[in-house]
Amino acid sequence: MKKITLLIALITIAGNTFAQSERESDLRFAFVLSPQVSWISSDHSSAEGNGSLFGYNFGVEMDKFFAKNYAISTGLTINTTGGKLDYQNYGIEDVSEDNFAAVEYRLKYIEIPFSLKLQTNDFHRTSYYGIFGLSTQYNIKATDGDGNNINDDVHFFNLGYNFGGGLQHSLGGNTYLKTGITYNQGISDVTDHEYFDDKAVLNRLVFNFGVIF
Repeated sequence: MKKITLLIALITIAGNTFAQSERESDLRFAFVLSPQVSWISSDHSSAEGNGSLFGYNFGVEMDKFFAKNYAISTGLTINTTGGKLDYQNYGIEDVSEDNFAAVEYRLKYIEIPFSLKLQTNDFHRTSYYGIFGLSTQYNIKATDGDGNNINDDVHFFNLGYNFGGGLQHSLGGNTYLKTGITYNQGISDVTDHEYFDDKAVLNRLVFNFGVIF
């Protein structure tokens, strides 16, 4: 219940920040669907990354322009992501012959990013942008490669930073097609193991597609 209350409070704060500017042209909304490749890396010598997973991120993004070419960007998306780790001498039952336990993390988050967006003027109906900021994520589901629930092995909150860029092409009026690429680097520990003290971070390469209104 505490996790749900915290999540509702954060969504409400994000919504109130931008709702006051809804009637003005400096607030833009976008529906996004972004395929991505993600992987998990650990700082522990007995935990090694063992491959990436394909996922996607979809939802709504909002840009609040405080100057002609500068905006604060946020949103609310569902992020399906994850990665694979091999644990050496790890105390679980599924241990391979070379004393490694392979764990596949399939994670689903609610993501609320906060980024600074720099955008050029239109040139032949196309503008270019760059972003840099933070990404907050809140776990809503975690399973392993066999579909077993592993929520107890994953932290509820995840934090990372992101940077990237792309272009926006006018389809007429205030409608734009958005494409770009963003790299997300994890900061906080994704996993939560009682008997294994490491820091495993989630990294993502996101291919952004959206329609701006």
